[in-house]
Amino acid sequence: MKLAYGIKDKPKFGQAVLFALQQLLAIMAATIAVPAIIGNGMSQTAALFGAGVGTLVYLLFTKFKSPVFLGSSFAFLGSMFAAFGGAASVEIGYVGLILGAAFAGLVYVVIALIVKFVGVGWINKLMPAVVIGPTVAIIGLSLAGNAVGDLMGTTGAVASGVSTYVCMICGLVTLAVTMLCSVFGKKMLKMIPFIIGILAGYAVATCFTLIGNATGNAALQVVNFSLFKSITWVPDFTFLTAAKGLSGITGSYVATVAVAYIPVAFVVFAEHIADHKNLSSIIEKDLLEDPGLHRTLLGDGIGSFAGAIFGGCPNTTYGESVGCVAISGNASVITILYTAILAIIVSFFGPFATFLATIPSCVMGGVCIALYGFIAVSGLKMIQQVDLNDNHNLFVVSVILIAGVGGMAVSFGAVTITEVACALILGILTNVMLGGNKKNAK
Repeated sequence: MKLAYGIKDKPKFGQAVLFALQQLLAIMAATIAVPAIIGNGMSQTAALFGAGVGTLVYLLFTKFKSPVFLGSSFAFLGSMFAAFGGAASVEIGYVGLILGAAFAGLVYVVIALIVKFVGVGWINKLMPAVVIGPTVAIIGLSLAGNAVGDLMGTTGAVASGVSTYVCMICGLVTLAVTMLCSVFGKKMLKMIPFIIGILAGYAVATCFTLIGNATGNAALQVVNFSLFKSITWVPDFTFLTAAKGLSGITGSYVATVAVAYIPVAFVVFAEHIADHKNLSSIIEKDLLEDPGLHRTLLGDGIGSFAGAIFGGCPNTTYGESVGCVAISGNASVITILYTAILAIIVSFFGPFATFLATIPSCVMGGVCIALYGFIAVSGLKMIQQVDLNDNHNLFVVSVILIAGVGGMAVSFGAVTITEVACALILGILTNVMLGGNKKNAK
């Protein structure tokens, strides 16, 4: 696609701030969802702060050449639960969150060193377009249920008893306005379709809520304005709570955390490759070569650890961020830099952070249908360069798509290999078994 802003382009300050706000809105829901799911007093604003810090670290390691935001990773949910489950107290559990992120980051550092000395040729042979294309498509398709569930109001933070049809209207208005702005918008409207779409959906949801409040009809009360009664100004940073539990750490607990986090880091590594291959196809520049896979891995791993110190959540590159780049045509790294800074600032500005938290999940669902769809389509575009008349390629693509869409996932205690990772591993094995490495070597 034709980019409006390339990696090195610098939009005007006001425009860059708007673009950054759009990126923030795109990653916001998922980033703060992880600490909400884990509970144990974890702070959502601290997770947002940690995501901003992690992204800054990532940008530094990649020499400001890779336009993607790092947010809270869902892949480590089981690991984080294990950190709290194996702890003698909540404070020790917080120490486990930081230790776990350190173990995961160490895996990335080791792989980065190997890549630095060996190169990325083996990656391209092991994961050619016939493997990566359908895997990227699965990343988007595996999130389809989340997007539709949010839009329908069956998942996410909507008030109890809200009508599914009301949620659908709000979500579909958001989606429609986003699409219209992206396709028919002029100049800035075309660049910020998500902001306009979310504002439109929020306005409709507010109208329903006001009518519901006036009539006492809970089915119309989409927006939870009660959140404004408990505004917090300073994030509850993870390391502050962890400091209280340091004296209670035992060797067996450290081993438990290591076993919970390290295997998952290898799974997330595979998704790291897929995300960067996808982003490379969008910006038409191979990020695995420049700035290099070793740099993106170091940025992701160390950025994840840095973010966990503040927010407790290991970070990862976000498909929502990649989708935002694809739809807006804005690959400017300055935008990502501003997004990271904005995330840090917003985490201290209670009213605005609370406003973002009141955006109904059905509104975000409308946006996510477009975002996740673009991720899936990006993967399908990679498959276009693959000869599907060749049964070898046909089997590889088929196995990945069906395993991923079918939800193949395997759990070993606290370690869960997600459907994306299972599909990718199965695709790699199929490709190797059918002689794919020999074909790629020719």
